[in-house]
Amino acid sequence: MYTGIVQAMLPITIVDKKPGLMSFGLNIPLGMRDDLELGASVAVNGCCFTVTEIQEQAVLFDAIAETLDLTNIKYLQKGTEVNVERSAKSDAEVGGHILSGHIIDVAAVVSIEESDNNCRLTFQGNGDWMKYVFNKGYLAVNGCSLTVAAIDRTLNQFSINLIPETLRRTNFALLQEGDEVNIEIESQTQVIVDTVERVMEERYGA
Repeated sequence: MYTGIVQAMLPITIVDKKPGLMSFGLNIPLGMRDDLELGASVAVNGCCFTVTEIQEQAVLFDAIAETLDLTNIKYLQKGTEVNVERSAKSDAEVGGHILSGHIIDVAAVVSIEESDNNCRLTFQGNGDWMKYVFNKGYLAVNGCSLTVAAIDRTLNQFSINLIPETLRRTNFALLQEGDEVNIEIESQTQVIVDTVERVMEERYGA
């Protein structure tokens, strides 16, 4: 479980690509490594990974083919900056919203609008999951809990607004048009929408 509050933006230090598998690592600061052990869960760009190896500096993870197909992890190279969050403890403050680290899809950056102390990013969504996205609702983008600022359902696009502090702490400031971000929809919203659809189908049919 995660809270969607990115703890650090860190560069990838190790990438080892094999058929159907990519191992990668990053140097997690000592302050974030307390009680970190093999088998622990860490979110990288919002995607939940299991720690497979701990070296003196680097912490390593494995991404299987399904993960690579579904997420932007396949684009990682040495030096790529990623958003990182350790799994939440039972007494953790939930400053964002509850996340599982299970990515539903990627969304490409359509436009970037910048003004004094403001930044709006617009993304191309997918009709399969845009029904779970609502204006002022929660959405996790690259592991960061964000509020949806605007929706264009005709184009299947949505926008988010970023404050300067979020831009400083995350990799959003590095995004360019066409870049893909990982999307996790809010689980309670998905349950409500799916339940309503099921009930409507049972009562009224297609």
